[in-house]
Amino acid sequence: MSNFLQLIAELMIILVAAKLAGYASTRLKQPSVFGELLVGVLLGPSLLDITHFGFITNTHLDEVIYEMGEIGVLLLMFLAGLELNIKDLTRNSRAALLSGVLGVVIPVGSGILFGELLGMTFDHALFLGLTLGATSVSISAQVLIELKMLRSKVGLGLLGAAVFDDILVILLLSTAVAFLSGGGSFIDILMVFVKMIVFLAAAAGVGIWILPRLVRLTGKLHISQGLTTLSLVVLLGYGLGAELIGGMAAITGTFMAGLMFSRTPEKSSIESNLHSLSYAFFVPIFFVSIGLNVNIREFQTGSLWILLAISVIAILGKIIGSGAGALLAKYTPREALQMGIGMVSRGEVGLIIANIGVKEGYLSGEMLTIIVGMILVTTLVTPPMLRISFKEPGKKTKETPIDPETGEGKFA
Repeated sequence: MSNFLQLIAELMIILVAAKLAGYASTRLKQPSVFGELLVGVLLGPSLLDITHFGFITNTHLDEVIYEMGEIGVLLLMFLAGLELNIKDLTRNSRAALLSGVLGVVIPVGSGILFGELLGMTFDHALFLGLTLGATSVSISAQVLIELKMLRSKVGLGLLGAAVFDDILVILLLSTAVAFLSGGGSFIDILMVFVKMIVFLAAAAGVGIWILPRLVRLTGKLHISQGLTTLSLVVLLGYGLGAELIGGMAAITGTFMAGLMFSRTPEKSSIESNLHSLSYAFFVPIFFVSIGLNVNIREFQTGSLWILLAISVIAILGKIIGSGAGALLAKYTPREALQMGIGMVSRGEVGLIIANIGVKEGYLSGEMLTIIVGMILVTTLVTPPMLRISFKEPGKKTKETPIDPETGEGKFA
């Protein structure tokens, strides 16, 4: 089989498995994303290892699938931003700031302390703590979409907190690398912050003054799906700008792109077109690809307790830190708990920090495997925990499964 046919075969397996697992998950009263994440682990090297079946000779196949999944998370965060209103988001800015900051400080501090208890030097323990400070709300955003709670007080606060979390973690990482390498100065750290401000200001400026004109101009042109193409180009451009200009995660850029498009009259049309493309193809690949990159067989028995301990610290650190921030912002205890749980899942930022730590010699290959396991654990536990936290006490859950694409009704 040619490389292209091998890719087609793999995508068929992934898409069918993702949708069946998502359906089974909703039947068990769990978000569909939980099933898609779990089936990814089963399809990966932990059990079936589908990217290395006998007929697979393409050595880059797993890399291609991973990159297609990354497009999926960019689309997911764009759609999350598209559903929101900037004014509603700014009303929760205090909660977002407090939850985002404390949701970084508590896990990072706990990770440093645990690393030193393991006998690590401060430099090594610092990088372990930084990996615990990062968060990825793409999983939580999907759950909130299914529960129709993305525009709730908690949903808005959660997405805002994720932005502050991303900014603070990148600043801490840049500061740590600069000072540990011996070449850091106040000017270097200041430049990191300035780059972020430049990107955020430029992104807002383009979205407020230029984007509406581009949307109107594109709407007048006789181009097939012109607005959909424009939104794809802009969201990819914002993601690229976030990485290259702001030094931030690409998902932060695409989330901002969604917020900018949410101000346009064509919002509904763009959302409808991209929703089908995203949830039928790219988003399921993203969730499954998370599991495909984890190999449970590599975990050594002696390291299992470290994995469990770091996972517990990662979970409690976010719940306590972000939850405390929400309480300070006058959220109810239940809303604070929901906010903390929503920040639990880790993702690509944590992996980036871990890889930098390995490259610079501050983390071992074994610790990298443990961190990947922690990311998987936090990603798997977040959807059911978040769903339970939103369940009203004494109210029975309906037997009708939730459509993972619309969050409504029964499958057609």
